[in-house]
Amino acid sequence: MKLFGKKKETKTCCCGGNCTSETMENAESKKQEKGIKILGSGCIKCMELEKTARTAISELQLDYEIDHVTDFVEIAGYGVMSTPALVIDGEVISYGKVLKVEEVKELLMK
Repeated sequence: MKLFGKKKETKTCCCGGNCTSETMENAESKKQEKGIKILGSGCIKCMELEKTARTAISELQLDYEIDHVTDFVEIAGYGVMSTPALVIDGEVISYGKVLKVEEVKELLMK
């Protein structure tokens, strides 16, 4: 009788076991898309960042579409562990906080 045996190791991924090679490839291909993305679950902070980004785009008179990503597999593909996050042309610019309009404008003009 074994009371204290070595536990069987189980491997899980960052998204709770929903990752397959197909979903990870899909997430990687979406990272290459141009444009602005807001990564987050749809909480108040995520919506506030989206509103801030829309205001900044409007004030700068830019022609950008904003995509709000709520799929956790895709968010994990960006390496983001804290939302909301702002992605511009596939690069994570900010995460874990709501930016002000002036901050977003500065990032868009770079």
